[in-house]
Amino acid sequence: MKTLLVATDFSANARHAAEYGYHLAKHIKANIVLCNAVIVPAEMPQSGTIVWPMDDLELLLLDSTTGLENLKSDLEMTNHPDGFKPGITLKNESGIVTDVVESYVESHPVDLVVMGTHGDGMSSFLLGNHSKNMIEATTKPLMLISPETQFAPLKKIAFATDFTDPKNDVESLFHLIPFAKTLGAQILLTHIYDGETIPEALKETIANFMTEVSNKANYPHIYYRSVRNSQVEAGLSWLCEHGQVDLLVMVHRPHSFVHRLLKSSHSEKMAGRLNIPLLVFPAKK
Repeated sequence: MKTLLVATDFSANARHAAEYGYHLAKHIKANIVLCNAVIVPAEMPQSGTIVWPMDDLELLLLDSTTGLENLKSDLEMTNHPDGFKPGITLKNESGIVTDVVESYVESHPVDLVVMGTHGDGMSSFLLGNHSKNMIEATTKPLMLISPETQFAPLKKIAFATDFTDPKNDVESLFHLIPFAKTLGAQILLTHIYDGETIPEALKETIANFMTEVSNKANYPHIYYRSVRNSQVEAGLSWLCEHGQVDLLVMVHRPHSFVHRLLKSSHSEKMAGRLNIPLLVFPAKK
């Protein structure tokens, strides 16, 4: 992993995410792109037919550049005399955050997008417009950082799946493995199930999945654990709280349980529970 794009709107939560992203970049020896989308009133739905003066747009971009430069300076002040120092480049452009970020990653090598959540806990990132839209739009892995997330070594990564699309999950898992190797982290494949026992057909799917991973992954630190709970959100919350998990990974695709979480009012019940990063892989088109 060579380059992280950190999206910021200069809010307290976004600054916290930028600090997290910078610590992560130092840890994995990656560089950073600090990115700000300048949203002007003419691009907002309620703006009607108002035309935004070009001079004012230039002032907004200038303010954005100043903000990015100040944030870069603040992050670099955390450097120690020795150790890796991430290179930081700056990018700003007028437009909505999803368009600005996707435009950049289409034409530049970016391995991971990092952004903060707006509000507290899981419910706010699921319901908050910016984060929710990024989950839907991103073509790169997206790491979401809540205000409660504190940087710590990522030693156990939980990869959550419902095994409805094993082929896609295997591909995402193979993208995750180099990241886990860099961190020296275990990968815990986890499945939340409801009922007294796991159905036999699903057991066979899981066994085949683990056999394929074992034969192809060439990474011995991959394990499996199922968690019984009638609610996926609650089961994942319990695992993160009690399983010493440092990072939760999901694959987002139509009809996946990540998609259902985005649509579900039950996501509100997770408010404040998830204080570790969430990494969302986009499904292969």
